Formats: sequence, C-alpha cells, structure tokens
Amino acid sequence: RRPPDEEEEAVVAWQEKLFSQFEVDLYQNESACQTPLDRQYHQEILKLEKAGGRKNYRIFTYTDHDRFTNLEEHCQKVTDSNDEVPSYLAQRMATVRRRRQDRRPIEGSSLKSKVITWEPSEEFIKNNHVINTPVQTMYIMGDLGPYGKLGHREYEHVLCTIKVDSNGVITVKPDFTGTKGAYRIEVDGEKRELWMYTIENASAPVQPEDEEREQRVFRDLYSRHKEYLSGLVGSEFEMPLPGALRLFVNGEIVSAQGYEYDNLYVHFFLELPKYWSSPALQQLSGVTQTCATKKVGRDNVAHFCYLFTLEMFFTQEDESEDSLPQWPVLYFEVLSLDFWQRYRVEGYGSLVLPASPGLHTFTIPTWRPVELGTVSELRRFFIGGSPELEDLTYIRIPTTFQGARLSRFGFRTKTTGTVTFRLHCLQQSKAFLETSALRQRMQSVLDRLGGLTQQSSVYNVLEAFRRARRRMQEARRNLPRDLVSTAASTR
Repeated sequence: RRPPDEEEEAVVAWQEKLFSQFEVDLYQNESACQTPLDRQYHQEILKLEKAGGRKNYRIFTYTDHDRFTNLEEHCQKVTDSNDEVPSYLAQRMATVRRRRQDRRPIEGSSLKSKVITWEPSEEFIKNNHVINTPVQTMYIMGDLGPYGKLGHREYEHVLCTIKVDSNGVITVKPDFTGTKGAYRIEVDGEKRELWMYTIENASAPVQPEDEEREQRVFRDLYSRHKEYLSGLVGSEFEMPLPGALRLFVNGEIVSAQGYEYDNLYVHFFLELPKYWSSPALQQLSGVTQTCATKKVGRDNVAHFCYLFTLEMFFTQEDESEDSLPQWPVLYFEVLSLDFWQRYRVEGYGSLVLPASPGLHTFTIPTWRPVELGTVSELRRFFIGGSPELEDLTYIRIPTTFQGARLSRFGFRTKTTGTVTFRLHCLQQSKAFLETSALRQRMQSVLDRLGGLTQQSSVYNVLEAFRRARRRMQEARRNLPRDLVSTAASTR
C-alpha cells in the first residue's frame, strides 16, 4: 500500500493536456520532435520549466490528438485472451476511425441529388459502411510506478476515458464514483501495490441565464434541422380532390396452415366496387411463390411473407343517404403443386379491407367445393385437379348477381385451412386538413363506407349470443337438481 503522503488530486478540464514524466523527458530533447504537435509540446514543456515545473506527478492526460489515442482505437481487443488474433473484420474495422472528419459543406442546390449516392467511391464506402458518429476522446492516466521511478510506460494505467460525440453525448468510463467506493488497481512490480482512486464531477453548475440561452440555441437548431429535412423531402405531394379518399394498403400474406397437400401458393385479386378506382399501372392481382410447409405443432404451416401494395381512390358524386357504397374486397384461392406438376385447389376465401387506418392482422378460414361420391376424390388424389369456381366472386356475392336473394342450395363445400394476412392501411383525404365541419362530413362518409361491415358486426353479435346461451345451458346442466327445481318454483 502506498504511503499516505503520496496522494494526488487534479482537476482536469476537457482536452486539457497534463504531461507525464515520460513525455517531459522525451519532448525536452528537440531532436526527438518529429511532428508539429511534438514541437508544440516541446515549447509548452519549456514554458512549464521556466514557470517552476509541472504541478502533477502521477496523474496526466492524453488528448484526442495524441498518438496514444490513435493506437488505443486500433488496438482494442474483443476478448481478454493474451493469444487473441484479430479477425479479418476487426482488421478492416480498425481502419474506420470514429473521429471528426473534415467534410466540405453540401451546397443547397444539390441537397436532393445527394440523398442517394449511386456510384460511391472506395473512400466513401470506407467512411460510411458503418454508423460513423464523429467522436472526440480523452484519457486520464495514472503513473503507478514505484516511488522515484516515474516515467516508465509499463506502469501507465487508464483511470478514466471520456468521449463526446457529435450529438453532444458525453460518455465517462468508469462512471463518477458518487456513493460507490473507490476504484481499485492492483499492480505487480517489485512489491504488490494497491492503488485506489475516485472520480468526481467538478464542473460548475449552469446558471439560469446560460441554461435559457442554451434552450434558445437548441430551439433554433431544431427549427433549422426541420427546414433542412423539409428541403430534402420536398413538398410535391399529390392531394386527392375534396370529398375524395385515397387508400393505401401495404399488405403481407404471412402464412397458410391446415391444408391437405404440400407446396402451397396463393393467387389473389382485388375487386373495386362502384365509386372506386385505381392508378393505371396499379397491379390489382398477384401470385405468391410456391412454399413448402413446415411442421408447427399439429399443423403444416407454409410461411410466405409475400408483400404487396394496393392504392385506391374513392370518389362519390351522389352523397344521398340511401346510396350505401361498398368497401373493396380481396379475393384469394390457395392451390398446391406436387412433384408431377399436378395442381389442386385447396381453398377459397375473401377479406374485406379494413375501414380504419393502422395495422390489422386477419386469419381467414377457407373452403373448397366437393362433389358427391369418391370419383372426384380419387381424381384429385391420382391425377390432380378438383372442382373449381369459374367466378371467384362467388366466394361472397357474384358480380353478375342482380336478384334480391342468392340461393346456394345444393352447393357442397368442405372446410379446409386458414390464411393469415397482415395489412398496414393508410388513408389520405384533403378533408382531414380542412375545418372541423368538413372533417365531420368526411367522417360521415367513412362511417357509410364502413356500413358494409355492420353486417359482419351483426353476425358477430349473434354468434356471441349463441356462445353465451350455450355456456348458460352447460352451467345449468351442471347445477344440482334441487337448486334448479328451487329456481324453477320461484319463477
């Protein structure tokens, strides 16, 4: 343990240079100075000698421009093994310096052209293939050599590392001591020594006037950055006509499960009802890739992860209350393909696009038509093929149907598996930016657009009532006989 009189305390400012005994001995000799920084240190040491010598002995610093800082960035190890050999990635990453770089300012006229660099140079790739946040570094060191033998490199130890990045984040490692105990360093030399040190924040508190000035600077900086981002993005956005609605759907066919055969693919298309339209180049149909199934629990699941994008416009000229517009419907069929290129229809289904924006996940059950007897199933098994729908809109209400009631008497089906969809819906309307009266008007339009879903809501309420009634009947059966008879007599 060090003698009591060998304690030292130093207040270090940011990027303040405190010379070690080794640097004093080195830079006193002018012939050892090779770089402009070395010659600057030579002059500073001469001034210190004239002023009575340096005040620090064991505590010194390495600033951002010192050679130690550059070597420390390149020689950091991933593990604590002495036999560690740097990998190829570590060697290449060592050349990427997270330091401040002198970059020419970007001209205001070329902002938009510089958003994407189509032909990057090798230097550009070297500096930008990782998140390169410029960092300034400073090391507070301790010379823990024996008494009277200061200035040996092997006794130098890092007491604290301070980093400040371009975002203003200050990193202190290890942290300020605070209520914790002092940090300990054990040194093996001529005799085993234990050194203890503490780190405290000695910065003066910010005055209210300075804090308010800093907040004004931040507000000005944020407003300038907002204008810069607006300049990059631009303002050339196409808005729909008043009273119209634009609907974006970024969809994903996630998976299909519970089907009889393997190697599934999904064919889908979108039906646009009256008052709906789409851009000329918009694809309203698609086919997924053929996907092999994987056993998950009891089901065979095909994970498609197939992405598609839909864009639609709604423009209603007649806004009378008795005209109820319909919402677009996504029809799909699931098919399978085997080794002999035989395909089979596995199921049909439909999905009404949600009337509210946001993320929606649906798991849609499917069915397929069947024929009486075993001949069709034998044909399906041996040569492929199965009864198919000529018009896929027959899944719901055919587009050619004009009557008041649709009869499906005699049409036999079989329940098959399910398909999972994930839809991200966005709605754009000029009315959303208008006055509250116009917004309420558009909301009424959206309510009427969602009126088609009221039918499904009625069915959901009826189904919930049936489930509640079934649970009540089961609970009544489980009650004791005497309790049931007593309840019946009191009515």
